[in-house]
Amino acid sequence: MAYVGFLFRCYSNPKQGQPLKPKPVNNAREDKLGTPFWRASFEQRRCLIPVMAWAEADGMKGQMTRTWFSLAREEVFAVGGIWRQTEEWGAAYSMVMVDGAPEMAEVNDRMPVILRREDWLTWLAGPPSAAFSLCRTWQGGLATEKTAERWGKGRSTATTG
Repeated sequence: MAYVGFLFRCYSNPKQGQPLKPKPVNNAREDKLGTPFWRASFEQRRCLIPVMAWAEADGMKGQMTRTWFSLAREEVFAVGGIWRQTEEWGAAYSMVMVDGAPEMAEVNDRMPVILRREDWLTWLAGPPSAAFSLCRTWQGGLATEKTAERWGKGRSTATTG
């Protein structure tokens, strides 16, 4: 099954009678999980998102590059996600985000919920309150790789140390 990396929030202009138009939403902040947009997905459809690393935009607007974050001792790890079925793209998911670790302070103040292997079942099948208790900043240390790869169009493949 293919998954699109975004949930979609639909917007319309009711005064002009314009149709609903989906807008991608790729992150779900933990402090918003109780809102109507995220609540059902968090309570009923939590998932694990396997990753080797995640990228953040770094630098000045128009010149942003990718900075990658990963776990130094894990090749693949899981971050907490939520999902729902969409008409446009089928199953779609979003990462749950929490306050960023100190290693990220210069780049972003948010990061995905990194789950220890022993917490995977709680995230997937535990009650929402137990899963919510796992929404915390990772304390195990992060590896950082700054690159020259452009964040947007015209990406360069050159990397820096």
